[in-house]
Amino acid sequence: MKKIIICFLLTSFFTCKNDTKAPNEIKQDIETSAYKYAQGFSITNNENFKILTVSNPWPKAEKTYKYALVHKNMLSKITLNKDEFDGIITIPIEKIVVTSTTHIPALELLNVEQTLVGFPGTDYISSEKTRQRIDDGKVRELGKNAGINTEVLLEVKPDVVIGFGIDGNNKTFETIKKSGIPVIFNGDWVEASPLAKAEWIKFFGVLFNKQKQADSIFNTIEKDYLNAKKLAKDAKTKPSVLSGAMHNDVWYLPNGTSTEAQLLKDANVNYLWSDSKGSGSLSLNFETVFMKAKDADIWLSPSNYASREALKNANTHNTMFKAFQNNNIYSTINTKGTSGGILYFELGTTRPDLVLKDLIKICHPKLLKNHDLYFFKHLD
Repeated sequence: MKKIIICFLLTSFFTCKNDTKAPNEIKQDIETSAYKYAQGFSITNNENFKILTVSNPWPKAEKTYKYALVHKNMLSKITLNKDEFDGIITIPIEKIVVTSTTHIPALELLNVEQTLVGFPGTDYISSEKTRQRIDDGKVRELGKNAGINTEVLLEVKPDVVIGFGIDGNNKTFETIKKSGIPVIFNGDWVEASPLAKAEWIKFFGVLFNKQKQADSIFNTIEKDYLNAKKLAKDAKTKPSVLSGAMHNDVWYLPNGTSTEAQLLKDANVNYLWSDSKGSGSLSLNFETVFMKAKDADIWLSPSNYASREALKNANTHNTMFKAFQNNNIYSTINTKGTSGGILYFELGTTRPDLVLKDLIKICHPKLLKNHDLYFFKHLD
């Protein structure tokens, strides 16, 4: 590995004032981590610090974000030019605020959930472990993600805020950064495959100096996912699948390039819109959906409808589908935490292996006889 010398500009780590000393020359080994699936972030391991680069925090993002991660034992030995980074963070993180329920499972799998001190919309969190910490007053309610209560945030004094955005325009995050608290964007939701999204546990692993543990956790998830995918190939039948439901005269369902469609493909089923392309969900009228899916064997994830009766009351035409008549509808929204948060939306991104096994159990029940549905439930 090549040794290179980088001259760092001396800038105070905690203030914006310039130091009068001459720049330090720091030898560093540079090695950039390459990931098997995830494309939205990378980690460069130097001798004295790490660089976390987030390249695609939202669709069509034009800016790449760079964060310097400095181990607390190295703070007195190096100085960095703050202008070169979007944040300089001391690791391992001791106090953190995350802004999406999809971030909670990574903290728990890495056994660092005790570092969570605040969250916007705590009622959406389903995990029993984190809910207990909320009930014990150890996780503060921060309001809404689009308008975080900055006064409470400053009271809990997190080392970092993990944010997400759809276009980069979030005035609250700008206010937080101006207060001296770094904001790191997490773009797991932009990834194009289930395993790519799950690999973002390594993003959290580096923040807590637990990269080996994160690697091990992901390797187990990947192995279980690929084994389930291989098992599904042995299915003797390939049931046809309809997804989604109608709201305000529009039927929303996953396009063929979505992670949902990828899961259905890996479950070896005939998703009726597998050939469609595009970004976001498909938006179709009822007639188009009915003509194609009236004889579908299985109906998955019928939006927010929690029962067959609710589907019928919303639109009596829903009863015309074969899957409705055969009582073969499954949904994830009935698996909730004690405060109403939906478990699938929280844990499904990190554990696509469990999602895939559920789909195989539903569509090929003979292949996974000992698997109990984890996210999905039969719609009564």
